[in-house]
Amino acid sequence: MDVIVTGLLLGGAYALIAMGLNLQYGMARIMNLANGEMLVAGGFAAFWFWTAAQVSPLLTVFLVAPVAFVVNWLLYVLFLRPLVARAKSRGQLEVDAILTTFGLSFVAVGIMLAVFGGDYFSYSYLSFPVALLGDTYGANRIAAFLAAVVICGALWLWLTRSRAGMSIRAIAVAPESARLVGIDVRRLAALAFALGGAVTASGGALISTFLTLDASTGVLFTLKALVIVIMGGVGDVRGTIVAALLLGLLETFVASVIDPGLTLAAAYLLFVVILLVRPQGLFGRRTT
Repeated sequence: MDVIVTGLLLGGAYALIAMGLNLQYGMARIMNLANGEMLVAGGFAAFWFWTAAQVSPLLTVFLVAPVAFVVNWLLYVLFLRPLVARAKSRGQLEVDAILTTFGLSFVAVGIMLAVFGGDYFSYSYLSFPVALLGDTYGANRIAAFLAAVVICGALWLWLTRSRAGMSIRAIAVAPESARLVGIDVRRLAALAFALGGAVTASGGALISTFLTLDASTGVLFTLKALVIVIMGGVGDVRGTIVAALLLGLLETFVASVIDPGLTLAAAYLLFVVILLVRPQGLFGRRTT
């Protein structure tokens, strides 16, 4: 039971991390390799507000999200929209986006190194045990999991019930057809990308309460988010959540029962198996 609960708590954090990339890659069609740096920036902000003014990371989310939204909106308009306009195919757009965001990730790392330095950072917030199902778990992990449930649930409802959310899903499936029914693809793609960045930064603020970060760790989170998005099915919110929980459970099981050093190997093995069995992901639709 301890492995299951710990795995679910970790998977909830992973779901929040991957949800932002799912919006950017699945909805806005931009493979953002700088996604992890936005997460680290959110963690830095939570660390700074807590150590400087004792502002709870749970409240910092409401400060980080709007700033990240604006920053990602500007990044999309200035650097990525021109790529979308000139791309003759989705394949060309993916290649151009990968190269551009890969460069932006180095820029972001350089800025964070200059501002915050290269040291690891962590802080003590809700770092006391809470009894749950006969065992004890860190209150900060439980709080981050509950916040992830609220954010992912609200995002899923918005995407499936609101007009703007359904329009974003439409441009993810068929952008050319969406234009024919009056959907502003350019504006909604920018909205999806900016919203993805805001979700990612919020996730960084939450996981910084129990993980140690530094300016260069963003690439690890980008890779995990990419694995989760592809495993679950690009553009599918349900798949992202399920894949994140599966990854959290697998990593916790391997670390607890076999060897902590094999967690990454097990994660990528699961990724390869799913690609072989269901290349479209757990909830993705098979292309015709």
